[in-house]
Amino acid sequence: MTEKGHQFLDPKVLSRLMGQPLLSRFAMEGTVSGQHKSPHRGSSVEFAEYRNYTPGDDIRRLDWRVFGRTDRFYMKEFEAETNLRCYFVLDCSASMGFTDKGESRFDFAKRMIATLAYLVIHQGDAAGLIIVGEKTVHELPARRNPAHFQNLLEVLDKAKPEGETGLMPVLHEIAEKTRRRALVAVFSDFFCDTTELLGCFQHLRFQNHDLAVFHLLDRAELDFNFDRPVRFADLESSFSLVTEPAVIREQYLQQIRKFLDLLRSGCHQFNADYRRIVTDESYEKVLADFLTERTRMASGPR
Repeated sequence: MTEKGHQFLDPKVLSRLMGQPLLSRFAMEGTVSGQHKSPHRGSSVEFAEYRNYTPGDDIRRLDWRVFGRTDRFYMKEFEAETNLRCYFVLDCSASMGFTDKGESRFDFAKRMIATLAYLVIHQGDAAGLIIVGEKTVHELPARRNPAHFQNLLEVLDKAKPEGETGLMPVLHEIAEKTRRRALVAVFSDFFCDTTELLGCFQHLRFQNHDLAVFHLLDRAELDFNFDRPVRFADLESSFSLVTEPAVIREQYLQQIRKFLDLLRSGCHQFNADYRRIVTDESYEKVLADFLTERTRMASGPR
C-alpha cells in the first residue's frame, strides 16, 4: 500500500475484523437494504452520484439515459440512501499529540478511524470525517464509495495535532445540522470542561444519534510513575510547572480518577457508548471488542 494514509491500515487486521459488522444500537434512517433497522420507510430526492450496477440491485434505479449513451448500466445513488451514516470526529488539539512512549493518541486514533471507515464502507454504509482543532479543520460528508475512502485517508494523513480544542461547539453543530440519525464516533482526550462536554453528548442523544465516545489516554497519565523532578508543560498554552512528582502524586491520581468517573457516569446517563482506551493496548483488540459488543447490543430490544 503506497497511497497516502494507507500506513494507518493493516491488511491482516482488516481481514480478521471483516467478519464483524459495525452496527448501530438504535434504528437508522435509510432505504437501502442492509443490516440496520429503520424507524420508517422513504426515499431521498437528493441525487449524489452514480455507481456500477451489481446483481441484485433494484433495476428501478437504473439510469436508462446514461445506458443509452454509454451502453453500460449505472445505478443512481441518493444522499440519504444508506441505513447507516457514520461520522468520525477527531480532536486534533495539541494535547492529542502527547506520548510518553510509543504511539501518540492522535496516531492511535487515526489507525482506529481508518480501520472502522474501511469496514463501514465495505459493508455498504457511509463514512464521514470531521477533524476539529480550535474550529472545524476539515469536514468530509458521509459517502460510501472507494474513491471517497481514499479522500478520507488523505485527510487523515495531513492532519496534525496543534492548538487548543474547539470540540464542544463543533459537537453541538453536528447535533443540529445532521438531520438524519447517524452513528457519531468521537475520538479525543476530552481535556475540556466536563460539564459542558456532557451537555454536547446530551444534545447528540436528544437528536437520536447513536454516540460512541473513544476516550484516549496515555499510560503515563494514568500511572504517574515519574520518579524525579519534572517540568510539566501545557501543550495547548504557555503554562508550565516544575515539581516533585512524589509530592503531588496522590492528589493528581485523585483528580484523574474523579475526571474519569465523571465522564464515564455522564456518558452512561445519556446512553452514550463510552470506551476508555490506553494507547499501549492493541488497537485491533479495542476494535474487535467494540464491534462484538455492538453486535450484541444491536440484537437486543430496541
